[in-house]
Amino acid sequence: MAVLVGKKAPVFNSKAVINGSEIVEDFSLEKFVGKKYVVFFFYPADFTFVCPTELLAFQEKLSDFEQRDTVLVGASTDSEFSHWKWLQTPKNQGGIQGVSYPLVVDQNLTISKSYDVLVGSEEYDEEGNETFVGEPKAYRGLFLIDKEGIVRHQLVNDLPLGRNVDEVLRMIDALQFNEEYGEVCPANWKKGEKALKATQEGIASYLAEKV
Repeated sequence: MAVLVGKKAPVFNSKAVINGSEIVEDFSLEKFVGKKYVVFFFYPADFTFVCPTELLAFQEKLSDFEQRDTVLVGASTDSEFSHWKWLQTPKNQGGIQGVSYPLVVDQNLTISKSYDVLVGSEEYDEEGNETFVGEPKAYRGLFLIDKEGIVRHQLVNDLPLGRNVDEVLRMIDALQFNEEYGEVCPANWKKGEKALKATQEGIASYLAEKV
């Protein structure tokens, strides 16, 4: 598994469905560089079981992300037509109607490969023939990208394990707090709580208060 933290987020241009219904041909995260934080997350497939609970949970907290100057972008290896159909399908039928943030198309698997979240992989036999082994879908990868286009946090879950949206918001708060004040955020830190200076005196003072 590649560690992308501290590195430029891999660049791509792909089809996507935006605003819940509009198909665009050349969506890219680059348009947010210098303007927005980005939470870019992968999910295994449209019309599955854990996935709609995650995508709808992100949508329910969309205003919380927007208040943090952060955009949400989802991606899977499904086609734009599959995305579109799923977005039009009511929740009581397993759909995600009402989701408004972009869903990126990664049918050729290049984005999943560049972020190293692809479940399967290409292998070669003794005669040099290429075959795909595993499933052509993505793990539940999530990448927090700062305004400079640098990955600052990544999380990758196996297929059955849904993510915690509140934890994603906590990580944005921690990143933005550090950028603004220069202090570091200890274990279980939440917005509004005391952080600490990255010095021996700072950690000693912080731990003393916890006793």
